[in-house]
Amino acid sequence: MGVDLGTTNCAVAFIDTQAAGDAGMRVETWAIPQFVAAGTVEGRENLPSFLYRPAAGEFPSAALAPPWSKETPDWAVGAFARDHGSKVPGRQVSSSKSWLCHPGVDRTAPLLPWHAAEGVERLSPVDASAALLEHLRAAWDHAHPGDPLAEQDVVLTLPASFDEVARELTVKAARTAGLPRVVLIEEPQAAFYAWLAKHPDDWQTRVAPNTNVLVCDIGGGTSDFALIRVKPGAADSEDGGKVEFHRVAVGEHLILGGDNLDLALAHHLEERLKKDGTELSPKQWDVLVRQSRRAKETLLEENAPASFTVTLPGAGRALVAGGLSVSADRDAARAALLEGFLPTVPVTAEPERKDAGFREVGLPYAPDAAITKHLARFLSTHGAVAGASDDEPARPDAVLFNGGFFASPVLRERLLAAVSDWFPEGDRPEVLANDRLDLAVSRGAAYFGLVRRGLGVRVEAGLARTYYLGAEDGEAGEPRAVCVVPAGTRPGETVRLPDTPVRVRVGRPVELPVFSSGVRLTDPAGSVHAVDEGQFASLPPIRTVLKAKGKDGDELPATLEAGLSEIGTLDLAVRERRDDGTSGKRWRLSFDVRSTTRTDLSAHAGAGEAAGVADDETLAAVSAVLDDAFGSGSGGAKPSLKPRDVNGALVEAAGSPRSDWPPTLLRSIWEGLMEREAGRRESPAREARWLNLLGYALRPGYGVALDDWRVSETWRRLNGKLAHADAAVLSQSHVLWRRIGGGLEAGQQQALAAPLAGALKGGGKKGAAPDPELFRLLASLERLSTDLRETFGRSFLRLASKEPNAGRRATLWWCVGRTGARAPLYGPANSVVSAWNAAEWADGLIKQSDDDDDPPLWPLVQLARKTGDRYLDLPRDAQLRVMQYLAERDAPSHWLALVRDGGRLDHEEEGLAFGESLPAGLRLG
Repeated sequence: MGVDLGTTNCAVAFIDTQAAGDAGMRVETWAIPQFVAAGTVEGRENLPSFLYRPAAGEFPSAALAPPWSKETPDWAVGAFARDHGSKVPGRQVSSSKSWLCHPGVDRTAPLLPWHAAEGVERLSPVDASAALLEHLRAAWDHAHPGDPLAEQDVVLTLPASFDEVARELTVKAARTAGLPRVVLIEEPQAAFYAWLAKHPDDWQTRVAPNTNVLVCDIGGGTSDFALIRVKPGAADSEDGGKVEFHRVAVGEHLILGGDNLDLALAHHLEERLKKDGTELSPKQWDVLVRQSRRAKETLLEENAPASFTVTLPGAGRALVAGGLSVSADRDAARAALLEGFLPTVPVTAEPERKDAGFREVGLPYAPDAAITKHLARFLSTHGAVAGASDDEPARPDAVLFNGGFFASPVLRERLLAAVSDWFPEGDRPEVLANDRLDLAVSRGAAYFGLVRRGLGVRVEAGLARTYYLGAEDGEAGEPRAVCVVPAGTRPGETVRLPDTPVRVRVGRPVELPVFSSGVRLTDPAGSVHAVDEGQFASLPPIRTVLKAKGKDGDELPATLEAGLSEIGTLDLAVRERRDDGTSGKRWRLSFDVRSTTRTDLSAHAGAGEAAGVADDETLAAVSAVLDDAFGSGSGGAKPSLKPRDVNGALVEAAGSPRSDWPPTLLRSIWEGLMEREAGRRESPAREARWLNLLGYALRPGYGVALDDWRVSETWRRLNGKLAHADAAVLSQSHVLWRRIGGGLEAGQQQALAAPLAGALKGGGKKGAAPDPELFRLLASLERLSTDLRETFGRSFLRLASKEPNAGRRATLWWCVGRTGARAPLYGPANSVVSAWNAAEWADGLIKQSDDDDDPPLWPLVQLARKTGDRYLDLPRDAQLRVMQYLAERDAPSHWLALVRDGGRLDHEEEGLAFGESLPAGLRLG
């Protein structure tokens, strides 16, 4: 079974290995049953990768119940979900595959639909992918009751450029869908297998030895490049010396495909539809993108009409009377798309490294949309493995196109012309025929199933990247990368590094940085290299605690083991090395997938550590102050230093003001405080000072190796376990959790918020609001649900309007701005409250502060900061009101620029957003 889990469409192909004769080698496509309209099920070769959540009562109860179930599923899948969902905003999930590899969100959290309608329950990218696979499994099992899908050899496809986290999450989605055994294959490789399957008798005559096949696989959401080297076979081999195929390189991950062309054409047309420079409303934009997709497909056909008319609804209630219409000119549209995505560039061209590409749907599209630049860089990078001489790019002798992008002959010809221009001295590359761009990947995956049984023609394809574990140079203190899995490692192969001994600490947390490189494909196992950002990509670190009975705290000699599992995922492990030379306990190491949603993804690169390291004398002096303040922690001297004098004593011991303390010194203070925890119980004042220092030393809860463990230890030992319950201690507890909130998980933030949220109800009616630090804490918890945060924001605004809270109004305004900020400091992108709420809050702040001597300038910047995502950005009129308010009150020019154009916060502005200064050298973004 070959299953193509595509961004835009899914497909299934199979080989009935029990059939007689040649039929047992024939690849067949399965027509997938699906709803094409309410109450109508048909089998189609493609299952559109869309889900739709019907509203209550939208259809009769049985209208969307599939033949294999008596119950109607929560989500409709396929053609109906695509077609009907496009007409109903906020109830459709699309591009879940692209979200599955989005490093800026929690891919296991419910966040789709990205701009969900009110009341629509969301799905995580993993669950959305699982829903598609579940539909395929249930439909197949219904049609083949004697041969359930879970009992077949299932080969699941994914982009060659998927990182290890995306691969593991794809496997998790399959297991969730009831497919516990799947094998992964890269899509470009599967497309080439489909070509081999189509030419079983003469494939060896269609390619020559020592040539290269370039596979260009561009679908709706991703661009994948792969190079397959055709090598001469051994003359004495069983197959008589037929050529061999070796996949020698794959490109970097690019969220760039047909969807981007739709967005580009929509922007092109929007410029002609704008009135007074005002962008279209989100609803109009949705319609424009859908119609731009149809316009693109029509205008890029071989015999395309001269124009295509696009009609949009009005923005207000008079939808018909206010409707808009524009004609998309064929030549102008082609020029815009070809120059934007397939420009004529030299083979030495490099993609621009801008901040980001399109942001319309929340996905991190490739910053540079020029596909030809990415292809040029790919060929220039991999000349050495493709038979080219030194510093020469790899020359494709043949090209295999795949993916819906190349359904247009105009796009195929443009890219082929670009490749031909790069190598003018040679012949034009031959185009290998691929008549079904939408089915080739599933067909090739099914054929690969035969290859795994020893039949058909194999493409030798080991690991496409080299993987490294981070280490530190003991002398220079600079990060180094130890090669643990060389490129070319094959599934099932284990790499042992006996000559790279390590020592592992048992029973204590460790953090192992992980890097990959798609450029350094010849590094041998065990080799050590300086970390070059241009050649190494950071993966989520491995964070774990190695357990060994009776050995907590010991450092054990060990060796590293690594390899590629049979299903195609990375396998890293540490094995104990005993004195007699034998191997002992083996610990498997797993990626910390949670960190892919945090700003400390690259913490191991040394941002916190590089800010400075305190010397032993300073550390000893600081430790002595902590002894005086909170006791020795070992049953010795009792605290003698008064709580109010602790900060001054620490400044004197450190030899610098608190604002200059580097993160490493701060974390050593945290450790010292935790060792002296008993001292906080001496009195309320001492506990308040201890809590204040603890949060200050650990803020912002990430940025230094093992901060996640420090935060979890703080939570374990302190949550709900204060020694004293007076107001000062409670307030400092709120300060502590606010300061380290970025390191707390969503469940921990929810546990904090639940008992405190009641303080917002009715506060300020008869008296002043409770502790302001409680509100600052609630405003800072960015992993809470959007609904809860919107409730908090409205409450902060209401409390600020009450006269008893006049003295705390600035704090409450800050809370409104932090809660409604357009760009979170650490939380996932799906935590941002709606633009509608943010605009309403901005108007509320302006109204409340008309006569105030200290206006809420920074909160308004937070609420109105431009992101480039029209669903998150304030409507134009609200943005202009904020800009006028800021300008009239002489706000800093950069604040105006943040609202007008967007951009990054500087270090001082990050402190304003965070609520206080940040440790030296640490950035939030």
